Amino acid sequence: MRKRLVVEMGMGTDLHGQDYTKAAIRALRDALWHNSLSIAPALGYPRDAMEVEIEVGVAKPELVDKATVAAVLPYGKAQVSVVKGGLDIVNEDNTNTTVVANVAAVVYLEIDSAGDAS
Repeated sequence: MRKRLVVEMGMGTDLHGQDYTKAAIRALRDALWHNSLSIAPALGYPRDAMEVEIEVGVAKPELVDKATVAAVLPYGKAQVSVVKGGLDIVNEDNTNTTVVANVAAVVYLEIDSAGDAS
Protein backbone atom coordinates (compact mmCIF):
# COMPACT_ATOMS: atom_id res chain seq x y z
CA MET A 1 0.00 0.00 0.00
CA ARG A 2 1.44 3.38 -1.02
CA LYS A 3 1.62 5.77 1.96
CA ARG A 4 2.32 9.47 2.01
CA LEU A 5 4.98 10.03 4.67
CA VAL A 6 6.42 13.53 4.28
CA VAL A 7 5.53 16.86 2.68
CA GLU A 8 8.33 19.41 2.37
CA MET A 9 8.09 22.89 0.86
CA GLY A 10 10.74 25.25 -0.39
CA MET A 11 11.35 28.52 -2.20
CA GLY A 12 14.20 29.40 -4.54
CA THR A 13 15.19 32.32 -6.71
CA ASP A 14 17.37 33.29 -9.61
CA LEU A 15 18.11 36.95 -9.01
CA HIS A 16 19.69 37.96 -12.31
CA GLY A 17 19.79 35.10 -14.83
CA GLN A 18 16.06 34.58 -15.41
CA ASP A 19 16.77 30.84 -15.17
CA TYR A 20 13.59 29.00 -14.15
CA THR A 21 15.36 25.67 -13.75
CA LYS A 22 17.96 27.21 -11.43
CA ALA A 23 15.22 28.74 -9.28
CA ALA A 24 13.37 25.41 -9.18
CA ILE A 25 16.53 23.56 -8.13
CA ARG A 26 17.16 26.08 -5.37
CA ALA A 27 13.57 25.68 -4.17
CA LEU A 28 13.90 21.89 -4.09
CA ARG A 29 17.19 22.14 -2.20
CA ASP A 30 15.52 24.52 0.24
CA ALA A 31 12.83 21.92 0.85
CA LEU A 32 15.15 18.92 1.15
CA TRP A 33 18.38 20.15 2.64
CA HIS A 34 16.83 21.07 5.98
CA ASN A 35 16.03 17.44 6.64
CA SER A 36 17.58 14.02 6.65
CA LEU A 37 14.83 11.56 5.93
CA SER A 38 15.37 8.45 7.99
CA ILE A 39 11.77 7.25 7.76
CA ALA A 40 12.40 4.56 5.11
CA PRO A 41 15.30 2.91 6.97
CA ALA A 42 13.39 3.24 10.26
CA LEU A 43 10.61 1.17 8.68
CA GLY A 44 13.07 -1.36 7.25
CA TYR A 45 13.11 -0.07 3.65
CA PRO A 46 16.05 1.29 1.66
CA ARG A 47 16.09 5.05 1.00
CA ASP A 48 15.94 4.34 -2.74
CA ALA A 49 12.48 2.82 -2.23
CA MET A 50 11.07 6.30 -1.57
CA GLU A 51 8.99 7.86 -4.33
CA VAL A 52 9.14 11.65 -4.42
CA GLU A 53 6.55 13.71 -6.28
CA ILE A 54 8.00 17.16 -6.89
CA GLU A 55 5.65 19.95 -7.92
CA VAL A 56 7.26 23.18 -9.07
CA GLY A 57 5.42 26.48 -9.41
CA VAL A 58 6.99 29.14 -11.65
CA ALA A 59 5.63 31.90 -13.86
CA LYS A 60 6.91 30.17 -17.02
CA PRO A 61 6.57 26.39 -16.48
CA GLU A 62 7.74 25.53 -20.00
CA LEU A 63 11.22 26.87 -19.16
CA VAL A 64 11.95 24.33 -16.40
CA ASP A 65 14.08 21.29 -17.25
CA LYS A 66 12.33 18.57 -15.23
CA ALA A 67 15.15 16.02 -15.57
CA THR A 68 17.66 18.50 -14.14
CA VAL A 69 15.37 19.20 -11.20
CA ALA A 70 14.83 15.46 -10.57
CA ALA A 71 18.60 14.89 -10.55
CA VAL A 72 18.86 16.96 -7.35
CA LEU A 73 17.41 14.13 -5.24
CA PRO A 74 20.13 12.23 -3.39
CA TYR A 75 18.04 9.04 -3.40
CA GLY A 76 14.57 7.80 -4.25
CA LYS A 77 12.59 7.94 -7.46
CA ALA A 78 11.55 11.42 -8.61
CA GLN A 79 8.55 12.50 -10.61
CA VAL A 80 8.53 16.21 -11.47
CA SER A 81 5.56 18.28 -12.59
CA VAL A 82 5.66 22.00 -13.26
CA VAL A 83 2.68 24.34 -12.96
CA LYS A 84 2.08 28.05 -13.34
CA GLY A 85 2.87 29.75 -10.06
CA GLY A 86 5.82 31.33 -8.35
CA LEU A 87 6.55 34.94 -9.13
CA ASP A 88 8.46 37.08 -11.62
CA ILE A 89 9.67 40.41 -10.23
CA VAL A 90 10.66 42.91 -12.91
CA ASN A 91 13.05 45.68 -11.85
CA GLU A 92 12.10 49.34 -12.16
CA ASP A 93 13.76 49.89 -15.56
CA ASN A 94 12.59 46.58 -17.10
CA THR A 95 16.14 45.30 -17.62
CA ASN A 96 16.01 42.28 -15.31
CA THR A 97 13.53 39.82 -13.86
CA THR A 98 14.01 37.97 -10.59
CA VAL A 99 12.47 34.51 -10.80
CA VAL A 100 10.86 32.98 -7.71
CA ALA A 101 9.98 29.27 -7.67
CA ASN A 102 7.99 27.32 -5.11
CA VAL A 103 8.31 23.57 -4.64
CA ALA A 104 6.37 20.91 -2.80
CA ALA A 105 8.13 17.56 -2.42
CA VAL A 106 5.86 14.75 -1.28
CA VAL A 107 7.52 11.52 -0.20
CA TYR A 108 5.72 8.19 -0.55
CA LEU A 109 6.70 4.66 0.36
CA GLU A 110 5.15 1.41 -0.74
CA ILE A 111 4.43 -0.27 2.61
CA ASP A 112 3.68 -3.97 2.92
CA SER A 113 0.06 -4.38 4.00
CA ALA A 114 1.10 -6.48 6.98
CA GLY A 115 3.59 -3.77 7.99
CA ASP A 116 6.49 -6.21 7.47
CA ALA A 117 9.22 -4.79 5.22
CA SER A 118 11.18 -8.04 4.93
